[in-house]
This record gives sequence, structure tokens and C-alpha cells, in this order.
Amino acid sequence: MALGKDGSSLTAELNRLAGTTGKPAQGAANAYASTSGLGVVAALNIKASGVRQPAAYKGLNAICNELASTTGKSASDALRSINV
Repeated sequence: MALGKDGSSLTAELNRLAGTTGKPAQGAANAYASTSGLGVVAALNIKASGVRQPAAYKGLNAICNELASTTGKSASDALRSINV
């Protein structure tokens, strides 16, 4: 199990969480969320709550903080704090 690395990009963190390498952010987010064809924000919202409807989707920073059980962090910082 490991945390993300300081200064890593959002894409790098999504790949780390998904267990993939070299995917663009959208592909890594979908792999992490076990979805396909969704945008980054949609995939992460589905990861957080499979029943969440698009009208209730949280923005990028908010959904990353929800997934990481943090508050007030940037998307990348929040994802870095998830131990996998």
C-alpha cells in the first residue's frame, strides 16, 4: 500500500489508483471507477456513489476530496492521500 508522490499530476494519481500506467486522465478515471466512456468527473462521481445522478455530480476538487475523505484540498492533493 502506498500514497501518491508529492508534485504528481492528476493523471499520474488517477493511474496510480487505477493500477494502470500511461493512460490519459479520462481512461485512468474510468479504469479506477470500473466504468467506460465517461468523463473524469462523471467516472469519479460514479466511483463515489453508483446511484448519484448527473444533476448531483460534484466538481473535480469536491469529488476527489470525497473519495479521499478530505476537505479543502486540490484534486491532485486529495488523490495523493488515498492509500492503495
